[in-house]
Amino acid sequence: MDIIRAPKKKTGRNIAIGAGVLAFTTVAVLLARLDPASPTLERSTLLIDSVSRGDIVRDVRAPGTLVSEQIRFITAQASARVERLAAESGKNVRTGDLLLGLSNPDLQIQTMQAEQQVRQAQIDLLNLRTNLRSQILAQEGLLASMNTQLVNATQVARATDSLAAQKLVSPFESNSAKAAVDEMRTRYRVEQERLALMKQAIDAQVEMQSSQVKQLEAIAANQQRRLSSLQVRAPEAGVVQDLTLQLGQWVPEGTTLARVVQPGRLKAVLRVPESQAKDIQIGQRASIDTRNGLIPGHVNRKDPSAQGGTVTIDVALDGALPSGAVPDLSVDGTVIIEKISNVLHTGRPAFGAGGGTVSLFKLVDDGRAAVRVQVELGRIAVNSVEVIRGLDAGDRVILSDMTPYVSVEKVKIK
Repeated sequence: MDIIRAPKKKTGRNIAIGAGVLAFTTVAVLLARLDPASPTLERSTLLIDSVSRGDIVRDVRAPGTLVSEQIRFITAQASARVERLAAESGKNVRTGDLLLGLSNPDLQIQTMQAEQQVRQAQIDLLNLRTNLRSQILAQEGLLASMNTQLVNATQVARATDSLAAQKLVSPFESNSAKAAVDEMRTRYRVEQERLALMKQAIDAQVEMQSSQVKQLEAIAANQQRRLSSLQVRAPEAGVVQDLTLQLGQWVPEGTTLARVVQPGRLKAVLRVPESQAKDIQIGQRASIDTRNGLIPGHVNRKDPSAQGGTVTIDVALDGALPSGAVPDLSVDGTVIIEKISNVLHTGRPAFGAGGGTVSLFKLVDDGRAAVRVQVELGRIAVNSVEVIRGLDAGDRVILSDMTPYVSVEKVKIK
């Protein structure tokens, strides 16, 4: 027959399971509280610099080119066709040397027409003077005749008066003789005034015609200069540049034909980023690197406005030009802004422009690790930056771009 058995108690098994769960939970909590492992960086891949106290020089670097201080542009004074090339770019020329030969038949015709108008105006002036002089002479002759008639009338009147006193002539004849004298005297005065007016009119008419002649002469001279300008000559000694015209090419009036520059009188034109140009002032010292030597200089001009994100400045060269320094040569310029004495400074971080609070990694544990610190930076130079607070002299910091570790407070270095 079957025997009823009582079930076994599971107390020991339950305790074991509970202990295991508790141990797993404890380990999980401990692991959650642990800091994440610090990344390890290769020392050879890092840019490390020390913080030191001393003097730094604030300067601005910018690319640019050498440009001639004196550039003479040669432009076409009239539309014409290129018939002769007497020079080419890079050639040394003297004042008056022929560069180009141009032609324009229409301009030649216009010049001849202008000269013909001048000759006709001169003839008209001569004829005017002759005619006016003839009129003056005729008027003077008329006055002489009128004067004779006045004298005769006066004598007749006197004789008539004598006879009237003796009652040999009637009073009517005496009065008529006196009236004739008055008439002749009036006519003589009128003709004198007419002569004076004619002389004044002569001066005005001759002056007007002379002015017209001068205007036509100026027009003809201008046409002659334009015609002469077809033989393009160097206005001064120098080196020809940008002479790229071809035979038979039609050149409109006002087109730049070439440039003549002075190769020994150069300046540097630098393009400074607008964010750094605010500190540049006229007179600041500068240095121009031609890749074949350094030339000292000073800033002598600064554009008042920015174009394309840069401000153009001119640097006058104070030193001798090295060999190979020619116009349009690419150069690098450095403008010295100021010298800062006795300040903490370090190398310029690769990821910031300075002038504010940034995060840097400072080396600890004899350089085996680096921790993040907040550093306030001040004035900035090309390769260094002023440290206001957050670091001390002798500290070493990582200047490399640490953006990938923005959430890490400590890194290991091996």
